Amino acid sequence: MRIGQKLIVACAILMSSTLPVHAHVRKIVVDKKISPAFDGVSFGPAGQYETLAGRAFGELDPNDPHNTIINDIKLAPRNAAGKVEYVTSFYLVKPIDMSRASRLMWQDVPNRGGRITISPAHRNDGDIGLSSGWQGDNSGRTAPAEDNDWVRVPIAKNANGSPVTGLVIGRIVNASGADSRPMIVNANPVPYKPTTLDTTRATLTTHRAETMEGKITEGPAIPPTDWAWAKCSAANPFPGTPDPTQICVKGGFDSKLLYQVVFTSQDAYVLGIGFAAFRDVASFFKYAEKDDEGTPNPVGGNVQWVITRGQSQSGNFLRAMIHLGFTQDETNRKVYDGAWPIIAGKRVTLNTRFALPDGAGKLYEAGAEGPQWWSAWPDTVRGLPSKGILDRCTANNSCPKIVEHFGAAEMWGLTLSPSFIGTSADKDIPLPNNVRRYYIPSTQHGGGQGGFNINPLNPPLCPGPGFGAGIFAANPVPHTETVNALRYHFRNWVMKDAPMPPSVYPTLASGQLVDPTKQAVGFPAIPGVPSNAPTGFVNPILDYDWGPEFNYSDASGVRTKVPPPVKRAIKMKVPRVDADGNEIGGVPVVLREAPLGTYLGWNVVAEGFHQGKLCNYAGGMIPFAKTKPEREAAGDPRLSLEERYRNHEGYVAAVRSAAAKAVAAGFLLQADADKLIADAGASNVLIPSTSSRD
Repeated sequence: MRIGQKLIVACAILMSSTLPVHAHVRKIVVDKKISPAFDGVSFGPAGQYETLAGRAFGELDPNDPHNTIINDIKLAPRNAAGKVEYVTSFYLVKPIDMSRASRLMWQDVPNRGGRITISPAHRNDGDIGLSSGWQGDNSGRTAPAEDNDWVRVPIAKNANGSPVTGLVIGRIVNASGADSRPMIVNANPVPYKPTTLDTTRATLTTHRAETMEGKITEGPAIPPTDWAWAKCSAANPFPGTPDPTQICVKGGFDSKLLYQVVFTSQDAYVLGIGFAAFRDVASFFKYAEKDDEGTPNPVGGNVQWVITRGQSQSGNFLRAMIHLGFTQDETNRKVYDGAWPIIAGKRVTLNTRFALPDGAGKLYEAGAEGPQWWSAWPDTVRGLPSKGILDRCTANNSCPKIVEHFGAAEMWGLTLSPSFIGTSADKDIPLPNNVRRYYIPSTQHGGGQGGFNINPLNPPLCPGPGFGAGIFAANPVPHTETVNALRYHFRNWVMKDAPMPPSVYPTLASGQLVDPTKQAVGFPAIPGVPSNAPTGFVNPILDYDWGPEFNYSDASGVRTKVPPPVKRAIKMKVPRVDADGNEIGGVPVVLREAPLGTYLGWNVVAEGFHQGKLCNYAGGMIPFAKTKPEREAAGDPRLSLEERYRNHEGYVAAVRSAAAKAVAAGFLLQADADKLIADAGASNVLIPSTSSRD
């Protein structure tokens, strides 16, 4: 280490041990310590690791400008010091000998409570891992337990102590038979209960059909006498046993109908506290020497950089956290040096009364309100002021370096394109200097399982409760190797200010972003694909009217119109494709560059209420024929495997060439390239007999 570097480290240690502890994390408790962890394995220069699972007890000043944006914080109960309290879980993964740590801490955002442990690659680098809670709705996988991450937040009360009430929506799809059903929002139970089990105080309606543009064909309303808040079954028929989390219908559910209930609840969790809790736990482990009771910070004086990252819902959390200004703590210190929202183009809905943060963009699921783009940009379509996600952190100089990456499923199913081109969809929005963007073409949400296999995978289930399955095989094109390379470069960008590879993504200016129609995309006529597809298979942003108490720029406040009227569907764009139907305009990925079929960011629902429509945000694959006669017999315009590669050796050569291209561009590490080439050599692609290799 050079003298200058030693001085920087010494100053960082001095600052972390001398700065005062303010009203944020006042106490930590380690409930479980495993040392050594991971079966005692030693990881490179860092040696053995240990894990610490515990709780952080925090308090917030509701009048501090860093916290006043939290919706309903003024209605939260306060302690004797006038502070609002919370408790959040944390999970630290650290070298036993902290002098051997890299001084980089990754703070991972749990997805619906799922605790995250840093991988062996991180441990070999000597990095520290922190997983901590943020989702305080106390439901399903976010309810406090020993093996997940959560936060306990207060419930808002009116000044006179009476409960704060409001409307909540729940939806049930593809249900049939006498059994009762819970209300699920994407993957977790609706966290709110009705104020009363009297069904005259709620409404249960049905829909015969819905379009992605929000047009509804109404079905019959269910009279209050014909349904109950209850658990029931064939053995325990209607009206069943009272249960505020279940709905029981007289005569059973009709699978041809979608059921929608609107009810009043008083469980008004102050969920926006989750942003502050997440921020303050990171700040404590980065800066504090000890808590208010003298318990030492287990990594105190050994964290110089913090990168936070989250995937899907968790990435949307990061975008919202940055937008609302939770990058600076109550003492005006910059908390994050890097942020990595992964496969996330929206913002999680957390800072509203009766928020449903598990939503993923289906009808009536919020998350696309306000700016989805980083720099200030006009939003004339929705009549909103020119704003950007980075406005607040730019104003106080607390913006982190940001890496974001996406795939095709985010374009088709998760309303991504406005973050590239705004709601007018007519100009590319420039990226700020601190943001790098990478688009991984023709991939499903989070990437596929990888490998080189001519046998297609089983069709995927469409994400969402009871949504159905797709008609096409699952998309195998991976994100794994690309993410490995991005992680390597991101560490160096944050720790050494070494440049990342240039951003790579499709743009309007290049002609790579087009209207989501078969003609504009250039999608080939492939047997088995609906004749006009992919026309009609993009999920648009819906501009909802949530009522006058909702702040549309910040996606905060109170939503008084439930369900909300749909004012308009925002225009979307998607990437163009090549003659095979594979997307152009993204980073090089070996399986995409040496394809075995057409890889889709969309799929089609096979049956049920959504039959023939977009399979939410699942991807798909349509394999190539093996030989020219086979494809000609099927009427397939795409070249066969033999026409492309001739034989097995030819395919391995194509993989080798694709790997070299990706390595040269900085999107594939050489070790991963070598493994991919070896995997291709061991694959069943164009070998004389495939019976022995599957």
